[in-house]
Amino acid sequence: MRNSFVVFALILAAAAIVSALLLGPRAREEESLPPPSIPSVASAPSLVVTAIPSAPEPPPPPPPKLPAYVRIDPASETSCPAGMVLVNGIYCPFVGHRCRRFANEAEDICQSFASEVLCEGRLQERRFCVDVLEYPNLEGVLPAMMVSFDDARRACALEGKRLCTVEEWEFACEGTQMWPYPYGTERDPEACNADRPAAAPDFALLSSPRSLAEAIERVDERAPSGSLPRCISPFGVREMTGNVAEWVENPTAALEDKPIAALKGGSFQRSRARCRPLVTPPAEPLPLLGVGFRCCADAKDGKKTVSVAPPNARIPRKSVMERPSR
Repeated sequence: MRNSFVVFALILAAAAIVSALLLGPRAREEESLPPPSIPSVASAPSLVVTAIPSAPEPPPPPPPKLPAYVRIDPASETSCPAGMVLVNGIYCPFVGHRCRRFANEAEDICQSFASEVLCEGRLQERRFCVDVLEYPNLEGVLPAMMVSFDDARRACALEGKRLCTVEEWEFACEGTQMWPYPYGTERDPEACNADRPAAAPDFALLSSPRSLAEAIERVDERAPSGSLPRCISPFGVREMTGNVAEWVENPTAALEDKPIAALKGGSFQRSRARCRPLVTPPAEPLPLLGVGFRCCADAKDGKKTVSVAPPNARIPRKSVMERPSR
């Protein structure tokens, strides 16, 4: 048995020697070879991502073309604050029109006026600035409403402006043409927001402060300022009739040197919606539904706001109004 172990040990030793002889040179050769090169991250080709340009946004649509009868004074840019236009010309204090066809005679709503116009009184030269839009004078924004007369005066004063007088408002509306409507002699129900049926308010909702806003919203028919391109006067003033009635000062009816409040233009509810009619509700404390305002200002060039017309200024007592060209 012992001899068998000796023989087995000798066989293992011989096998180890043979293996060393066979594998030794290969092992030494592999040790002498340089280690395999592993590509580094830096040497890998870089991936460049190119952003695909997005399609450019389409330009905003151009503003609607002004009607041919509109003449905005070029001096507006230098004589008036931004958002205002210059009103400059000869104003007739008392103007008379004759309705040839009524839409509703009982409510004095005239569909079509005769072409003749009557001018009475001492002519005046007027030069002032007026907001293009109803307060806050921002295109696309609903005009303010339920504003009291005193609040309207304060709001204009904060902007360095003032409420328009009756005469200023009328002239800015009718132009030198003395039109009954800011756009001509024919009532156009599509031009201004002035022919909505009067909605009856819900007095149950009005009686609670929590539901007051809902009650007002149900009868509110205002249109965004500047959204009615045909509701524009010859001087370029927008929405003077309809949308919201506008507070003005009426100095000719002053008591104790305090101007009397008046309303011009009518609201979105069906009314006369003309340049000359005047409504005189109580001034305080009455913020009315559908009542707003716009502001006026003296021209920055320092010229007089109102003066007697020069001797060569003439408006015939009777004349024919020009028909608007569209």
